[in-house]
Amino acid sequence: MRVKFFKNWVKKDDGSTAIEFSLLAIPFVFLVVGIIEVSLAFTAGTLLEGATNSAARLIRTGQIQQSSADPETMFRDSFCQYATVLVNCNDVVIEVQPLSSFSDMNTLAAQYDEDGNLQSRGFDAGGSSERVLIRVGYNYTMLTPLVGHLLAGEGSKLHFMSTIVLQSEPYEFGGAV
Repeated sequence: MRVKFFKNWVKKDDGSTAIEFSLLAIPFVFLVVGIIEVSLAFTAGTLLEGATNSAARLIRTGQIQQSSADPETMFRDSFCQYATVLVNCNDVVIEVQPLSSFSDMNTLAAQYDEDGNLQSRGFDAGGSSERVLIRVGYNYTMLTPLVGHLLAGEGSKLHFMSTIVLQSEPYEFGGAV
């Protein structure tokens, strides 16, 4: 009787699917979470780019230069109206510098501190028909600790930077109206 029971028990394979699934479930979950994490990070980068472009329009048209409000606050407010979901506006570093020519952009490389954070040289929107470098940096913190550490390294942060070089419109006219 015991031999028959043992032979029947060895031949049964009812739980083999559950065992196979348990072996594959952990890597599958990590893969899915990693794909979602990377998608959110790239969405944040795209939001940063779009918000920078939207706020740069204020410099391009001379609205910031002609306004009596603080230029950096006006730029930051416009930026934050666009990027409201995945970008924390308090952590955004903004740098705006006038250029004497478009080729001067190569001489104004981004500066970083010892922790890898962008350091701003200040905010100077320039004047009418001036070339301007606009640089916005943001450290995106990954949401999941293990996947973030694997994808972004120590600190689980990805650094995104949006750079725009433009020439502002000639908003000051010297002729009579």
